[in-house]
Amino acid sequence: MTNETGKYIIAGASTEYGRFAPSPTGDLHLGNLRTALLAWSLARRSGRGFLMRMEDLDARSRSEFVTGQLTDLEALGVDWDGPVLFQSERAADYRDVLEDLLSRGLLYECYCTRRDLAEAPSAPHAPPGAYPGTCRNLSDDQRTERRAALANRGPALRLAADVASFEIVDTVLGPYTGAVDDLVIRRGDGVFSYNFVSVLDDGATGVTQIVRGDDLLASTPRQAYLQDLLSIERPEYVHVPLVTNGEGVRLAKRDGAVTLAALREFGWAPADVVDLLGASLGMDHPRTAENFAALLTPQALMRPAFRIDPKLLEDGPTPDVFRKLLVSSDGEAPAFGEEADDWLGNGFDEGAGD
Repeated sequence: MTNETGKYIIAGASTEYGRFAPSPTGDLHLGNLRTALLAWSLARRSGRGFLMRMEDLDARSRSEFVTGQLTDLEALGVDWDGPVLFQSERAADYRDVLEDLLSRGLLYECYCTRRDLAEAPSAPHAPPGAYPGTCRNLSDDQRTERRAALANRGPALRLAADVASFEIVDTVLGPYTGAVDDLVIRRGDGVFSYNFVSVLDDGATGVTQIVRGDDLLASTPRQAYLQDLLSIERPEYVHVPLVTNGEGVRLAKRDGAVTLAALREFGWAPADVVDLLGASLGMDHPRTAENFAALLTPQALMRPAFRIDPKLLEDGPTPDVFRKLLVSSDGEAPAFGEEADDWLGNGFDEGAGD
């Protein structure tokens, strides 16, 4: 679905975009849908266009999930500009950049298995899971031996990072410094990594605003470092609170009736779902995506994660269910500086109105 009328795009701003980029490996759940509405709202209200990208390099991607996800987004009122973009159609572009990094001597082969990585000691001061550089400084003889020992796959290619950390500035959370390790660029099975292709796609399509769950904040310094290496303009980052289950774990489809298809079985119309997602951010019955965008405030992005009990959703969109679902979650909102508050306020003012 494209926004052919252009009514949301301020003249002269159509070369800058926000985006939503799901993986078509299943139906979108309430957490995905809320992030999509937030990304769409912030893009439209700031005068940006909005792109839809399918991150379909995962072997579990299916065409039926592409159709289902787009249908669900349309049902909520989310539209986008131009055709849907598919990462699976950009392999040649990824290879070109890979060859450039190789020619600059910035990549090296990694022969580590998952077991090797799990058992490897972490580098000093590195966070859990950071790559300790096991294969970075191997001799030629060691590389030949390790390569020969690989079974049914080739070596991964890692970026030889020359920094241990990198700072980014998030519009909501402010400055954030995170670890940068030797991130994978291409896996041993030949699939390009998420961090690599996401950076390339955003740079190639004019994405200047990225709105996504705050669980991805820790990966952002790696991506920003890669952007600098590739001379890609740094986008504006907005990491937003998650939707979680009753135990405070990020919501997943296995949690129950948390997709549009499942919720329809219990009497939830798309407008009811917009109401619920809007209410989780302090809105009063938005009903449509346009109203959701109009009612969104800076304070909404300060809220803690929205914790819900999916079993309650099975009782339908009744006032009692809404009251129970909207009981305050544990935790405190993050500090929200004046600069971020001003930015959000200005962005909303510029895009307000029809």
